Amino acid sequence: MLEENSVSLFDGNTLELHYWFEDGTHTMDAVVQNRCEHEFLSFIKTISASLGAYVNIETEPLAEGGIRRWFKIVYDQENKKSTILAAVITALALNIFTTPIQKTIEKVVDNIFEDEELKTLEKDKLKLEIEKLRQETRESNAYYIQNNIIKKRRSNFYELLGNYPKVSKISLTLEDNSKRPLLPEKTIYRENFSEYILESSELEPIELDNETIEIISPVLKKGNYKWMGIYKDTPISFNMKSNEFKNLVQTGLIQFKNGTSINCLLVINRRLDNDGIERITSYDIIRVNKYFENSKPIETPEGKKHRQKKEADRQQLNLFASNND
Repeated sequence: MLEENSVSLFDGNTLELHYWFEDGTHTMDAVVQNRCEHEFLSFIKTISASLGAYVNIETEPLAEGGIRRWFKIVYDQENKKSTILAAVITALALNIFTTPIQKTIEKVVDNIFEDEELKTLEKDKLKLEIEKLRQETRESNAYYIQNNIIKKRRSNFYELLGNYPKVSKISLTLEDNSKRPLLPEKTIYRENFSEYILESSELEPIELDNETIEIISPVLKKGNYKWMGIYKDTPISFNMKSNEFKNLVQTGLIQFKNGTSINCLLVINRRLDNDGIERITSYDIIRVNKYFENSKPIETPEGKKHRQKKEADRQQLNLFASNND
């Protein structure tokens, strides 16, 4: 709780990042520090971009006491609107960066919007913009938790420090231009770094049934070779996981001609790269429902079995619903 004579939270445009060391020194591996702060700055930029704000981030010389760094959100033009937006971005960055992966973001930003200064603003246009900003930040809580770039940047930061034993903890503080704290310092201890690190960069696979792929290059030889095809106008290589369909092809029961396509169950495997960008790692075809000869669909045995099971399940569900009426 802030004291009554404290400055407004709208003055909060600076984050102090403090590295604490067990050995009482004031030095840090330069590569580790630079890599950590690259992740930290990219994290803040992603937060600001989510609100349509493209800001500059200024820093100041290091201070001792472990190592202390200051990062200030600035705009080319200073006005009341940009001051409010800088405060929101700074508070969001502080809150999200210190919230473990499995926890929900606390609505710390609500404290900013309850500031007495807002209630005395005279410009109706600015009041409407503030209300819109308040709504946007409330509605975006799930986005901030789920955003892959935010999660990966934060994870990279704590993973780097987790591999650097000298750092015993870090702390973040929301401050004004004069480095006066506006909220209590938030501290993350080394033993809790793992709560902020992603267990894996692998994402849940996307499973899509009844997808169409035009075959460019089937594999006629036994072995784990990639097939080639066109999926949504894009050439791809894929793994044919349907042994039944492979056998039909390799024994000559199915022959491919120019333009031959298949209807299939497709699984798209994905992972996050180091920047938090989603990348497709592979395509797997699990089941071939049918293939097309001169545009004529021919159902495969496994496709027929799958269709019959779906129809039986549907009938059973309808019967269950009728009995409950």
